[in-house]
Amino acid sequence: MKRYWLLFSQSVTLLLALWFVVATLKPQWLETGQRPAVVPVLESTSPAAAAAGSSYRHAARAAAPAVVSISTSKAPARNPYANDPWFRFFYGEQAESQPQTGLGSGVIVSPAGYLLTNHHVIADADEIEVQLSDGRKAPGRIIGTDPETDLAVLKIDLERLPVITLGDSEQLAVGDVVLAIGNPFGVGQTVTSGIVSALGRNQLGINTFENFIQTDAAINPGNSGGALVDAQGRLMGINTAIYSRSGGSMGIGFAIPTSIARQVMEAILRDGKVTRGWIGVEPQALTPELAAYFDTELREGVMITGVLQNGPAAQAGLRPGDVIVSVAEQPVRNVAGLLAAVAALTPGQPARLEVVRRNAHQLLQVVPAQRKAAVPREQ
Repeated sequence: MKRYWLLFSQSVTLLLALWFVVATLKPQWLETGQRPAVVPVLESTSPAAAAAGSSYRHAARAAAPAVVSISTSKAPARNPYANDPWFRFFYGEQAESQPQTGLGSGVIVSPAGYLLTNHHVIADADEIEVQLSDGRKAPGRIIGTDPETDLAVLKIDLERLPVITLGDSEQLAVGDVVLAIGNPFGVGQTVTSGIVSALGRNQLGINTFENFIQTDAAINPGNSGGALVDAQGRLMGINTAIYSRSGGSMGIGFAIPTSIARQVMEAILRDGKVTRGWIGVEPQALTPELAAYFDTELREGVMITGVLQNGPAAQAGLRPGDVIVSVAEQPVRNVAGLLAAVAALTPGQPARLEVVRRNAHQLLQVVPAQRKAAVPREQ
């Protein structure tokens, strides 16, 4: 028996050695005519297809042609002593002021040639030149501006214009991928990527009405008025400002959501300006200290600390110490929300305010007046 076992083990060892030699030197001898099932998958996976999941080339190609560069110039203020020979003798070239120039970006949103950009990009400009990504240039005409949201609508007269697709910024979520497209430092059109870092940023002191998208996509001087798009190339915001200690990107940029930009643009195209409601109150965030002082159990809402005499709110019966919890059936949770809700009211049309006074809910009817237009800020 031992002899048979020894013969069997030697035969198995010899066969394994033979198989190893053939598999190493002549592997094609072992093929049966059928390729492994995994081979077709590997053959169909090109390098471009493998990178498709991490590439945003399609978004960039879809959106970039509609993003333009904007150059502005402003004639210098003439010095009243510029023609005085003695003044020119002592001050030389300083007697002649130099024209002021600026750079920014914009987004084509209509085949008719309408563009969205920032108000501060074109404020006080005497001449505006718009350059497309294909090299074409045209003068830009201001249709209307809204300094309180820092938005402006321009128009150019060119044919076959690329148009960006407007997205729904209300569907954005923190962590979504976004691309910033613009003309930073005048170097030419540039695309940067990042994510949505936060939503609803306000109280930054940038605009009167603030509801910014915060992103870490690199935004630099010259990007103002450019596009913030999602991974499909749809416009989600207008790049507006950055937080920076150096003048360059530090990973904290802000964009005006498309939902706000669309409303402002439609109002400007329809009426030539943006009309907002006003009720004449002094609001303050509802803090635990204020809640305790006015003996209210609320934790959300806006405390009214002042009411303008004979203003719309005073005529409606609103008093200091009241807490506004909704405007026109829309919940109000903070000062920014109250400001936006009141601004959305139509002047002259009654609206309902829900307030809490001494822990009792009351409904008041207010007739908003028209908010006075803000004086454009100095640039």
